[in-house]
Amino acid sequence: MHEANPQRDGISRRVVLAAGLTAGAALALGAGTASAAAGTGGAADWFAAPARSVRPRFRWWWPDGLVDPDEIAREIDQIADAGFGGVEIAAVHHSIKDKSVLDTAHHGWGSRPWRDGVEAALRRAARRGLTVDLTLGPSWPVAVPGLTPDDDAAAKELAYGRAPLTGGSTYQGLVPPPVHAAAAGVTRQQLLAVQAARVEPAHSTRKETGLDPYSVQDLTATVTDGSLTWTAPEGGDWVLISYWVRGSGQQPESGPHSAPAAYAVDHFSPAGTTAVTSYWQDHLLTPSLRRLLRASGGSLFEDSVELETDGLTWTPLLPEAFEKHTGRPLLPYLPALVLDNSNQVFAFEAQFTRQIRHDFWETVSGLFNRNHLTALRDWAHTLGMTLRSQPYGLQTDAIASAALLDIPEGESLGFKNLDDYRCLAGGRDMAGRRVLSCEAGAYNGSAYSTTWDRFLRTMGGAYAVGVNQTVVHGFSYATAPGVNWPGFAAFSPYNGTAGYGESWGPRQPTWRHVQDISGYLGRVHQVLQSGTARADVAVFRQTGYTATGIGASWFTATGVPLGWTHQFLSGPLLDLSSATVSDGRLAPDGPAYKALFVEGDFFYGSTPTLAVEDARKILALAEAGLPVVLFGAFDQALTPGVPDQGETDRLRDVLARLLTLPHVVRVTDKAAVGDALAGLGVSADVRHATASTLLNAHRVTADADFYYLCNGKHAETVKPPVAAIDHDVTLRRTHGGRTVPYLLDPWTGEAVRLARYTEDGADITLRVTLQPGQTTIVALGRPGLFGDRHGSSTHAEATNADAVLFTERGLTLRARTAGTWTTRLSRGRTATTRTPAVPAPITPARWELEVEDWYPGPDATRTDHVRRGVTLETLRPWSQIPELADSAGIGRYRTTVTLPAGWTSSHGAELELGQVSDTFRVSVNGRRLPAADRLHPVVDLGPFLRRGENTLEIEVATPLINRLRVAQPTVFGGVARQDHGLVGPVRLVPYVQAAVR
Repeated sequence: MHEANPQRDGISRRVVLAAGLTAGAALALGAGTASAAAGTGGAADWFAAPARSVRPRFRWWWPDGLVDPDEIAREIDQIADAGFGGVEIAAVHHSIKDKSVLDTAHHGWGSRPWRDGVEAALRRAARRGLTVDLTLGPSWPVAVPGLTPDDDAAAKELAYGRAPLTGGSTYQGLVPPPVHAAAAGVTRQQLLAVQAARVEPAHSTRKETGLDPYSVQDLTATVTDGSLTWTAPEGGDWVLISYWVRGSGQQPESGPHSAPAAYAVDHFSPAGTTAVTSYWQDHLLTPSLRRLLRASGGSLFEDSVELETDGLTWTPLLPEAFEKHTGRPLLPYLPALVLDNSNQVFAFEAQFTRQIRHDFWETVSGLFNRNHLTALRDWAHTLGMTLRSQPYGLQTDAIASAALLDIPEGESLGFKNLDDYRCLAGGRDMAGRRVLSCEAGAYNGSAYSTTWDRFLRTMGGAYAVGVNQTVVHGFSYATAPGVNWPGFAAFSPYNGTAGYGESWGPRQPTWRHVQDISGYLGRVHQVLQSGTARADVAVFRQTGYTATGIGASWFTATGVPLGWTHQFLSGPLLDLSSATVSDGRLAPDGPAYKALFVEGDFFYGSTPTLAVEDARKILALAEAGLPVVLFGAFDQALTPGVPDQGETDRLRDVLARLLTLPHVVRVTDKAAVGDALAGLGVSADVRHATASTLLNAHRVTADADFYYLCNGKHAETVKPPVAAIDHDVTLRRTHGGRTVPYLLDPWTGEAVRLARYTEDGADITLRVTLQPGQTTIVALGRPGLFGDRHGSSTHAEATNADAVLFTERGLTLRARTAGTWTTRLSRGRTATTRTPAVPAPITPARWELEVEDWYPGPDATRTDHVRRGVTLETLRPWSQIPELADSAGIGRYRTTVTLPAGWTSSHGAELELGQVSDTFRVSVNGRRLPAADRLHPVVDLGPFLRRGENTLEIEVATPLINRLRVAQPTVFGGVARQDHGLVGPVRLVPYVQAAVR
């Protein structure tokens, strides 16, 4: 979970990377973890019944160790029965204000009861085929019980003090103390340095005091017994600056979680990492736990790195590491680096300040990635586990971090838009990793009112840009002392009101239908974890930061709406073994980028910068045949850090050579980027002439090209809302031989061959119609790949009927009215087909609604169900039905429709549900139909209807919020009553089908 982090300025880049960096046709592809990683294989249920390893997971919140092993086993069963693939155990209890009820001395994180609970979870998970992830410490950031803020391994800060002087005046007294007092528990602080600098108003900004960098004097050696005497030179104003190293005193979120208390570790030193691993080795990893981790353990997990301090995040290793990295001492630059509540305090000349801050955070990034992430990853491997981490929150190169991690993870709450995911995806794919995870579905103030509809809309776009694993936020342990119905919730109440996210599980009415959700997510994951990800363009980032929302010129705003895909790379990724070029493609065995796009550094005023070593690598890639587009004044480029003597000239010499190459283009207007790519012969794998909100992800396996398509949006806050799309889309195939398109339905698991499309060489063009948030998956593969029997059938290229599809009768036309229809066939012939009269659409006149109304039961974990019956002449949300205004639960709507005597097996009908909230299932004549698309609630009733009377039943489950508004008004009373239930309009729209001859 991501909260505001105080340090957002001056983000770093360079790190050292570790080495090694019908329908109903059965799907005849591979299954399991190996085939998901490598491509497709030979199991018929590869798509319809995805493996546990790719199914969505839950963030499982515990009140530390106050858990019962039997209840733990029950909850594992509940999660497994619901079709999920694993859990992440996290000690999170923000909702419990009186922490004394948790008794950390006996039931804290890491205690014997906690270990017993973890072992119970692992044992049950092994039996049920689930995996269990564990957080590295209690809550976040990573912390160790028993560590004190003064310990070498504890998180550190650099605090500063200041004293103003006028020229010619004398300062005599104690060294200026820090402007902020130390945090509780911090008992020691060490003076690092004292400096004097002349104030230079020309360098001042609205928040920063300008200083003359050449006036900085080191006075540290003159300090005696903590006192200082110094006379400022005549002329101008001066300032004395003191620097103090001390513990930050930060504890994990919403503690205490343990006895003794835990404190955050130094995330940049080996000592901090050793403190974590030693605690696990000495206190947690019993022989039985080690065995169980190898049987059903998944990942060790670290949340976003939210180190909080009033000063500058620090480690004692920084001065030496900075000098080793840059060849220059750090201390003279400290004035431009210190922070006060996340604000910069002093500045030199603007360009020089930018370069200093770049060098500093690049050094920090190297320490973080080397001493923290890489070390923890390697240690996790010794336990038979992987490391999953959210590598952001600091000003470090998260793109490079993603390449180091086994599983990088983003989040729907903290990420501002889809480009934040594209940063992590670039690191994952260049390093040849498989999974990009997402902490999904945390919405502020939405506890018990979140709909799966909202969740699916959020995730639709994230899947299109690289996410392929979902950790749902979340599943709370059943109970804790003092909680109210419907049980313990990690984040609700939150500061007295409705909190973050949801507590999914049997306490929610929609749990009745959750297998439909987990099946959908699992099938999407199955496809998106298969084979290799492809992207059109690599966008080079001088600063590899994420969680900023900063995108790419032209591509984010203009290219993506036309079908282009892009990912972000930072300098360290060019050192990977995959960074080679073949046939004009960068990383040809991976994302196979067709071009590299380089622009100014958005994090530093869009200055056109490149490190000399990065420029040389880009030159080598271009000389190997990679098309390159540079946007901006790269003929006058600067180094991102402070340049050495002659370094700027060397950079410009390299770029001058680069710009002479025939497939390298420099543009100065971002509107010219598309033309530049076209001039280089570069085009997108997905193309549509109509700019739209269609997003796409492309995966290539040994058998097929998979295209995930979503009508999504760049960010949650985009206005106006996404509209429905209906236009042609051209998809490029990478496989030779005859290729045909298939439609894969992630809701039902069906794979059906499409009957209408056109071909032009490697391109296949088809019509895509999607409602807002709706997704579909198209596979391009050989005839018969998915078990279909239409391998030699002619397909349609155009028709004026409503649809053309393959059925057991071959090529079949569908129409909603009587008429004569023409269909142009792929072999050049035009077929004429006549259809008889079709009954008019039917709007049911009356509904019988039976409601299972949920109420607080005799204790916090039990629910009473009250039955209510209502007859509705007009469909309305429950909030507008007097008997149900404050109800929540499950409603079953029943109605009868009568079809005429002329109804035959050639007839069918689609049921349009209109507005329905939240989850639903449809039954016809007592037979439950497969899961239906939640974001496009139209159900093909096809062969399930008969002449005469037909009974339709729509079962709808709602969130709990309307009941909780009255059951707990002090917490939820401020939430508006919400409209749930079947609202419609509901129509049964008949059609007729006829074979195309």
